Amino acid sequence: MNETINTILKRRSTRSYKRQQISEGDLNQLIEAGKYAPSAANEQPWHFTVVQNKDMLNKLNRACKDAIAKSPNPQMAKMAASPDFSIFYNAPTVIIISGDTKTIAPQIDCALAMENMFLAAESLNIGACWIHAIFNLLLSEGGKQLKDELQIPKDFNVCAAAGFGYKAGETPAAAERKQGTVTILK
Repeated sequence: MNETINTILKRRSTRSYKRQQISEGDLNQLIEAGKYAPSAANEQPWHFTVVQNKDMLNKLNRACKDAIAKSPNPQMAKMAASPDFSIFYNAPTVIIISGDTKTIAPQIDCALAMENMFLAAESLNIGACWIHAIFNLLLSEGGKQLKDELQIPKDFNVCAAAGFGYKAGETPAAAERKQGTVTILK
């Protein structure tokens, strides 16, 4: 099978990471892969914020847990109440991609950049997991200070976020693919 297709088919969300930080060389390759994603009108509207500082990761985790604890969804609130719960699954690196709000399609463009990074990570045996909770936090009134601390540019909104780290444990099997999701018109 083609190596690229094989990487796509074997990629899974990783929720168990080694404590070891991603090497600078691997991190640079992930960012470079993100920068080469397609974007509407080639605007490249993204800004990559890499968080590896433990204090900042803990601060973000606490803020996300506090927000999730107020969720009307009882399952989410219960998860956030656990002292061991980490919204980032204890990944040693979190990458946030924010997009310029003055461009054509920043949310889509940034999601494409993150997918490039996910595939690059898989090819480097680095695990990754999409983290949606940080969106609501950084777009809220209370998240403005954190957005400033993360040095996210003004007029940019968070569009994608994920935890990255070297995989610990087995990669799970793929879930069954849904049927009836393709229509081909010839």
